[in-house]
Amino acid sequence: MAHGLSEEYEELRRTVEEFARTEVAPVIGDYYERGAFPYDIVAKMGRMGLFGLPFPEEHGGMGGDYFALCLALEELARADSSVAITLEAGVSLGAMPIHRFGSDEQRRTWLPRLCSGEALGAFGLTEPGGGSDAGAPRTTARLEDGEWVVDGTKSFITNSGTDITALVTVTAATGHKPDGRPEISAILIPSDTPGMSVGQHYSKVGWNASDTNELVFDDCRVPEANLVGERGRGYAQFLRILDEGRIAIAALGVGLAQGCVDESLRYAGEREAFGSTIGSYQAIQFTIADMEARVHTARLAYYDAASRMLAGEPFKKQAAIAKLASSNAAMDNARDATQIFGGYGFMNEYPVGRFYRDAKILEVGEGTSEIQRMLIARELGLPA
Repeated sequence: MAHGLSEEYEELRRTVEEFARTEVAPVIGDYYERGAFPYDIVAKMGRMGLFGLPFPEEHGGMGGDYFALCLALEELARADSSVAITLEAGVSLGAMPIHRFGSDEQRRTWLPRLCSGEALGAFGLTEPGGGSDAGAPRTTARLEDGEWVVDGTKSFITNSGTDITALVTVTAATGHKPDGRPEISAILIPSDTPGMSVGQHYSKVGWNASDTNELVFDDCRVPEANLVGERGRGYAQFLRILDEGRIAIAALGVGLAQGCVDESLRYAGEREAFGSTIGSYQAIQFTIADMEARVHTARLAYYDAASRMLAGEPFKKQAAIAKLASSNAAMDNARDATQIFGGYGFMNEYPVGRFYRDAKILEVGEGTSEIQRMLIARELGLPA
């Protein structure tokens, strides 16, 4: 595995790093405390082409790849995870299912708007009470007079209730397989479809400047042509999307963990105690050294997973390892950074308090840490 970034990747990384430092970091705390969605920041990201990074130019994208998206996510998350998850969900969960599995007509219709950032897509998988058991949806869809009739509820859906949300792709039981298991298909539902409504807006511990809602479908009707991919293949398709998404979330986790190092280094050089800056004390030095080691290790893990994915090699195990390692690094670094800041780390005016609140969801969202361990064990050949 080659070390270092190509000139093109490095230019992208520097561009997003500057944007995060100058445009996101100074203002995002206010959005976060108000629980407000940062429409102006999202619009700027759209104009930069970030929502189109991994998509072909023919569909309005930038012609880049998934690793480019990951680099952007890491740099954004160094400043704020709400902004980073808005991009991650909009691209890897909102637009990617259409790009990977949609029809030519679906791609022509939806991808240009999604790539521009003028519209956001959402990914409807999780259900109330379902948790990690996504293979047994209670949401149903039946064919009736050339239309899919969708009924059910989806929970914890990112980007589902903004003013620019254009669609959600949902998994639904469309019948039963010969062995009695549910036949699961993916169906694209425009956000203005009658029968689809945005339910409760969650009061969250973290990611407070991102949009997360419940979605309710009640006799929601869309054309039969809104099937995404093959009938009965929806769950398998979404598993592929989640494998890729774990690499993206790993990059986000690395960014948060790196942000904790950045803030701790700055504070350790400024804060004085007992006649010296706290950075001169070995206890603080060792803590920051451990934080940097976690970041470095987790970054290599997601670089490796991304390189395997782009090479067309199996990457399920490596993606799970990257997700597990980065979420651990983010949580550990957020805790250590808060400790270094002491009482100030408990104040919202400092980023590390926000980082601490944002880190926990990385051990839960897009596959819990327990699911990652299960996937790694299975890939090692241990019994399912």
